[in-house]
Order: sequence, then C-alpha cells, then structure tokens
Amino acid sequence: MKKNLMSVLILVLVLANLVLTAILMISVVPQSQKANELITKVCSAIDLELEGGKDNATINVPMEQLEMVDLAEGQSLTINLQETSDGRKGFAVISMSFALDKESEGYETFGAAGIAEKESLIKDEINRIVSRHTIDDLRDSKEELKDEIVKSLRKMFDSDFIVSVTFPIYNYEQSK
Repeated sequence: MKKNLMSVLILVLVLANLVLTAILMISVVPQSQKANELITKVCSAIDLELEGGKDNATINVPMEQLEMVDLAEGQSLTINLQETSDGRKGFAVISMSFALDKESEGYETFGAAGIAEKESLIKDEINRIVSRHTIDDLRDSKEELKDEIVKSLRKMFDSDFIVSVTFPIYNYEQSK
C-alpha cells in the first residue's frame, strides 16, 4: 500500500510539473518570439548602417589607387536653379572632376573611357540633380550636393568605382 501511495504521489507530481511546464511555455514562447523579431530588426538596421558606407562619398581609398577624371574636359556647366520661396531665381556654373578607384571592378568595366562615353548622360543627371536645388541650398550644403551626385552616379553605373566628386569651379549667382 505504501508503494502504491508513493507511485500515485510521484504520478501527481509529474502531472503537476507537466501542467506547469505547459503554462510556462504558453506564456514565455510568444514573448520570446517578439524579442527575437525585435533583435532581428535591430540587427538588420545595424547591417544597413554598415553597408550604408557604400553609398556615401567617403569611401577610404589610398591616393595611389585614385584616378582623377574631368567631366567635359574641365568645361563648366551652367545650370538654372529652382526658384526660392521669395521668388528669387539663380544659376550655377560648375565644373566637375571625379575621383575613380582604379582597383574597383566597376573601373575595369567603365573606367575613364566609360565616363567619357557616358558624358551626355552624366551631364543630364548632374543637371537634373543641381536644378532641383535653390541658390540657398547650394550656399549652405555643397557637401550634401556632392554626396547626392555620387550616389546617383553610382546607381547609374551600378558600381562604386566613383569615389568622390570635386568642383574645381563652383559659382552660383542670383538673377534679378
């Protein structure tokens, strides 16, 4: 009888343990899934930050790896600017040079010759980008304009062989 009573007591304790484990699993699993989703989102955001450097104009490339190429043989582009909120119009006169990474895969495909071949497309893209800005934008954010141009050109060529853009001539004037 004592043996049966112990067996029954062990069986009851095992069933109680099973019920409590099931309750614990039902309450903990959804919370841990939510935590895993949050961790996954944070990790993907960190990955975006790490990969975001590819789109920025500040890729670190040694100087001996760079080749400078002038757009349109150094000729200036005159671009009409967007009208400001107070009705002022303006135009920009800029010339551009590109720093190209000679070790990049895109350089092997396009290189300086690719820049020269696609010159009219590049000019059109630069005109489109610069003309969206006002004279105040150009005055206040030259580096942001450079970054925007580099990102657009990298997207156009589907490569990051263009390291940066420089403006040897960068003038803007307000028209009356």
